[in-house]
Amino acid sequence: MTDIQIMDEGRALRVGESRFHAIWLRDNALDPETRDPGNGQKRITLNDLPDDPRLSAAEAAGDAVLCTFAEDGKTVRFPRKWLDAHTYDRARSETVLPQTAEIWDAALSETVPVCALGTLQSDRAALRDWLAAVRRFGFAKVTGLRAQSGALFDIVDLFGYVRETNYGRHFEVRTEVNPVNLAYTGLGLQAHTDNPYRDPVPTLQILACIENSASGGDSMVVDGFAAALRLRQEDPEGFSLLARYPARFDYAGEAGVRLQTRKPMIGLSPDGMLEEVRFNARSSAPLVDVPYDAMPGYYRAARRYAQIVDDPDQQVAFKLAPGEAFIVDNRRVLHARRGYSGEGSRWLQGCYADRDGLYSTLAALESQT
Repeated sequence: MTDIQIMDEGRALRVGESRFHAIWLRDNALDPETRDPGNGQKRITLNDLPDDPRLSAAEAAGDAVLCTFAEDGKTVRFPRKWLDAHTYDRARSETVLPQTAEIWDAALSETVPVCALGTLQSDRAALRDWLAAVRRFGFAKVTGLRAQSGALFDIVDLFGYVRETNYGRHFEVRTEVNPVNLAYTGLGLQAHTDNPYRDPVPTLQILACIENSASGGDSMVVDGFAAALRLRQEDPEGFSLLARYPARFDYAGEAGVRLQTRKPMIGLSPDGMLEEVRFNARSSAPLVDVPYDAMPGYYRAARRYAQIVDDPDQQVAFKLAPGEAFIVDNRRVLHARRGYSGEGSRWLQGCYADRDGLYSTLAALESQT
């Protein structure tokens, strides 16, 4: 008995419980003519594929499957583990949450992922686990930094590169006279994602503490995906409105800069998976892309999302000490600040980076285990 069967006149192959089309197998062949054995990049284009690829033979070969294509007799070996890892013949989940993400609320306060910088720099396993926590929760803390200007770059150096913006390679978060941004005042700030007026937005943000003797000024983070799923459960139509129609965001706080975007507050992939949230009342521009009849429902949903974000049960709050920092996935996790007084001082530095570097470093570390 064999669990390998050619189907549909050679146009498909069944291996165990999974089916694969012949054209997919031909496109993803693992031979050196199709993929470079050194860098793994494809050497063919879609136009190089036969018009109607078919299989003439398929058989087990140890822990692999040998497939022979009818049009030219080409035989390709597919490890079963590789086929299992890349199967697309499966039931589709109705969840909108990415597979690697785990939603959270205020209860995460008891188990916030945190690691010392020195450990992250010297212990590859610790770095892997910390990066995985950022991917899983969209948020993590770091201790043991130098309480000095520029120390936050040591965190970015763990996995990638700083993304420079009009604010510079980094920006200061402390009280200023006539600030170009409300972040540079002692006012409390509602939980928000940064720079929603950019396309693309910076996907990671790091905030590091140098001084913090002011009364108040606690930091807070909120899982924007958890808030979105809560809204979806309470008001599916409202969730759909925030995902269907673009909001507008605008920034013109300094000479020579005018940043504008037109993006949904809740961003979904074509198959309905949560990809991002853009939520920032300070940078919101007038809504002009929502139809007249849908506007009341849109505002109702947007206000409810804001209420969920402001719910203390959704928030993790902490006060950074000098030499401490935190990182957020800026496409998912909202961050906030409670107001603080003029007594004492509060000096944080922030910078942006991108997830591709973090995910690349994590994937490389995971492949070594």
